[in-house]
Amino acid sequence: MIGEPLYLLLITLIAIVILLVLVMRLKIHAFISLLIVSAFVGLGAGMDFQGVLDSIQEGMGGILGFIAIIVGLGSIIGKLLEVSGGAEALARNIVQIFGTERTSWGLTLTGFIISIPVFLDVGFIILVPIVYALARKSKKSTLFYAIPLLAGLAVTHAFIPPTPGPTAVAEIIGVSLGWVIIFGFAAGIPAAILAGPIFGKYIGNKIDVAPPDFSETAKTKEPDLENRWDFYIILIVILLPLFLIVNATIFDTLQSSGVIAGEYFLLNLIQFLGHPFIALIIATLVAAYFLGYKKGFTGKEVLKFSDKALAPAGLIILVTGAGGVFKEILIDSGVGEALAQTILAYQVAPIVLAYILAVVIRITQGSATVAMVTSAGMVAPIISEFDMSSPEKALIVIAIAAGSTIMSHVNDSGFWLVNKYLGLTEKQTLRSWTVMETIISVVGFAMALLLYYIVV
Repeated sequence: MIGEPLYLLLITLIAIVILLVLVMRLKIHAFISLLIVSAFVGLGAGMDFQGVLDSIQEGMGGILGFIAIIVGLGSIIGKLLEVSGGAEALARNIVQIFGTERTSWGLTLTGFIISIPVFLDVGFIILVPIVYALARKSKKSTLFYAIPLLAGLAVTHAFIPPTPGPTAVAEIIGVSLGWVIIFGFAAGIPAAILAGPIFGKYIGNKIDVAPPDFSETAKTKEPDLENRWDFYIILIVILLPLFLIVNATIFDTLQSSGVIAGEYFLLNLIQFLGHPFIALIIATLVAAYFLGYKKGFTGKEVLKFSDKALAPAGLIILVTGAGGVFKEILIDSGVGEALAQTILAYQVAPIVLAYILAVVIRITQGSATVAMVTSAGMVAPIISEFDMSSPEKALIVIAIAAGSTIMSHVNDSGFWLVNKYLGLTEKQTLRSWTVMETIISVVGFAMALLLYYIVV
């Protein structure tokens, strides 16, 4: 270790303060800010200049080799789902299947599925006209329908790969996406139910908000079930990669536990197809054919959609890469070992520490992505000092995701997106959207903690 544990911990705390100042006060992009604080920690801990540069390169390259492919392919699938009208078609079919009395449950399920390949803000913008139409038709508060939809979108966005947040955290911590998907569903479903239909009904009765005036021009056509084939194709495109990844994880576990012995071609094929790279390539090809060419788009147009999808993905990839740099610096400088010794001395469960770190960073600077990658970067070196199984690591990923969801307020772009599209006041947004996000966080962490102690 380069320095004393107390000194190294102090350097890390100062680095977090600097990060918050750079992002919040000076408005420097999180990508640049994370690189700056990474260099500060390395030099402050006593690393030489070349060592810091080597760690930055190693940390960036190590994570981008995986995350760039996953986020890139997932973004293309999401864009095709958006431009083909698939997201709206899925929503309208699910809403009609659930019926008038259980519409809020259908909207939660819609958000839950849609947010797997589509970013939360994009999914909300695409589907909010359906919320307007339902509110006008039923004469109920817009929140009665909007909160269930937002809860479904927010839960999947935070907990279930291949969405960028949990995918990035899983790679930084070093755990397979299959386990994260399994526990993401286990923690996410109860969170979505409580924050969606249940809280949505409560807050819809408390705050009566009509659809905003500009929503009159939004599309409000009735659900159409004539082409059920499109509905099933969309479900296949979204769920196929999850099925392949989880399937491979199950067979990996059976093999490592000795239930399946030896090498078999079929087993190797399942593991190959279930690797996130291959699973998402297959899903992308299926989406390009059925949601692109079969919908009348030319090859040139599909290529154009892909280019547009990769632009916002690039920002997420770079921020995630900077999170990988932060993790590498913490390991190489000895800070990770110092943090691990402190955790052991005070007997703090790593999963609790992971959640608290994510909560603090989320509340103070607003961005869920920055909260995720920064927390993961700090926790990853600690985990390396413990003998943890893949399920335990996956549950720490869920804890970080839950912490990064809590208490969205005025420093979060999502707060203002909901505020403007639903025509709410700031107080109404805090009482609805902010509380909904906090319910998701608390319930998600409670489920992760329960499962963690069962696994341990």
